[in-house]
Amino acid sequence: MRGTILFLAGLTAALGAGWIAFPKVLYRHSPQPVDFSHKVHAEKAGQKCEDCHAFRDDGSFAGIPSLEKCSGCHAAAMGTTAAEKNFIEHYVTPNREPEWQDYAQQPENVWFSHATHVKRASMKCETCHGSIGSAGTLPAYRVDPVSGYSRDVMSMDACVNCHWQKGTEHSCLDCHK
Repeated sequence: MRGTILFLAGLTAALGAGWIAFPKVLYRHSPQPVDFSHKVHAEKAGQKCEDCHAFRDDGSFAGIPSLEKCSGCHAAAMGTTAAEKNFIEHYVTPNREPEWQDYAQQPENVWFSHATHVKRASMKCETCHGSIGSAGTLPAYRVDPVSGYSRDVMSMDACVNCHWQKGTEHSCLDCHK
């Protein structure tokens, strides 16, 4: 009996360490270069996702806004935060693009059209990106050192499950080139 209890305690500790500690060790964490707040931009400035994040002519997502887009509003400080002051001093004034970490970098063999999902399917950004639009800070960038991809990239399973739930059947070649 004592052996069984020790075995179960050891198994529980090993599983707990694997589920909690292993992911923290596996992924490298690095902060974004700018302490950006979607919440401030959405609530105080009244901006929507599409005000800063745009689509290219081919329907693909243009990604993180360029410094030129940010400079349109932030040529001078609009608020009093240290983060904004830092952004203007280190990026806007010297006209230097921040080196943002890309949470959503997809594998080379994947084609994902944000335009199809946002415009044709009328999906809200929050459906896939969660509450990032109301977040006061950006999450740390977590990268798998083996694959080089962010841990936060949408998984194929999440996409397939969503399509299945909505009754939308497609071919593998719709997303894979």
